[in-house]
Formats: sequence, structure tokens, C-alpha cells
Amino acid sequence: MANNDPDSPSRKEFGARPLEQTQLAASAMRRLSGLLLALEHPHETVAEMLTQLARWERELAAAAPADLAPRIGPDSGESRRIYLDHAFDIGAYNPCFPEYRFDRVDAETACGTVNFPIPFEGPPGLVHGGFLAVFFDCVIQHQNCATGPAGKTRSLQMTYRRPTPLLTELRFDIERVVGERTIESTARLLLDDVVLCTAVASAVATAPSSLAGARFGQRGNEPA
Repeated sequence: MANNDPDSPSRKEFGARPLEQTQLAASAMRRLSGLLLALEHPHETVAEMLTQLARWERELAAAAPADLAPRIGPDSGESRRIYLDHAFDIGAYNPCFPEYRFDRVDAETACGTVNFPIPFEGPPGLVHGGFLAVFFDCVIQHQNCATGPAGKTRSLQMTYRRPTPLLTELRFDIERVVGERTIESTARLLLDDVVLCTAVASAVATAPSSLAGARFGQRGNEPA
């Protein structure tokens, strides 16, 4: 089984690890988004939120780097944005991506669980198909980066078999075949034993060390 414990010294690095407060904020923002979408009438707390958000945006903009291009490679300088690890668990720190959990990650197979909250809704009570494609690309590339080789996605073919419900514990599994130049992955999303949708993905097979994220700029020193 591939070791992707964030505290393990053998864990592969494809970018800087997100700050703990960034992860906590992502979860909070995702939960708040769900509550906002569930409101039926204006609420005084939302008016207070808008005032606070405007102030927080000004303060964080002053602390953010002037150049928002990602810092990749040793010569990119600290004036650019730190590049966070997009290989593993993007949803843990970016509320725009779904959160998922792997139960097993091996070179040939992998499986885990996912639960889509309200912000990922499309049709009433169901997950938007575009978010399902994002989810599959995330978990397939997570397995590739964890076990190697890995590379950019060439194609992703989706098949929607059944509507995918929100707020429901779902299972996924992946089967992976590595060729000389290509990685072929077939993934399924299931509710109990019912297949909801499938994805067939093709990615470039390269050594992990050749990926751009493997040459990310290190986190700079904290301001005095």
C-alpha cells in the first residue's frame, strides 16, 4: 500500500503542504456555503458576514504576494505565490474541490469513500455532473502520484448511469494499468452495490520527479 500519510517522511511532495489554518478554513467555508444555499429568506448574520468578508479581503490582499503566478523552480523568487500540493487531497484545503478519503491505494487498485455536500448540487438533490468529473480526475491522479508513474491527464471519458445523490456516503474504486508511455485508469462511483457513474482516464506515464510540482519553490520565511 502506498504511504501518503502527510506526516510520513517517505511521502512524495508535489508542492508545499497547505497551512493547517487553510485546511480548517476550507472546511468552514464549504459548510457555510451549504448553509447559505439552504437559506430561504435574508438573514442578519449574512449582512454581518458581508461586512466582515470585505475587511478580511482587504487584510489578506495586503499579505498576499504581489505576483499570483505559482512559484515553481529554484529561480522563481519569493515574490510569487506558493504552490500547494495538488496531487493529494485538494479538497482538504480548497473548498472548490470535493473531499474524499482513500481506504486503500495500491499500484493496480484503489478504493475509498466520498460524500458530496450541497455546494456540489446540480439537479435537485443530485451532484452536478461536472463535479463528478473533477472528483474522478482528483482520485485517479492521486493514485498515480502516490504509486508512480504519473503525468498530465490526456483524456477523461465519463459515463453517467444513475443520478448521484448529495449528502450520501458513496464508495469509489479504481483499476489501473501502466504502459510504457500511458496510464489507463477505470474508476467507478457506487451507492451500495449500484454503479452510479464511471470514468475512463488516460494519463502520460512519466517519472514523478519530472512533474512540475516536484520542483515547487519552498515556503519562504515568515515576515518579522
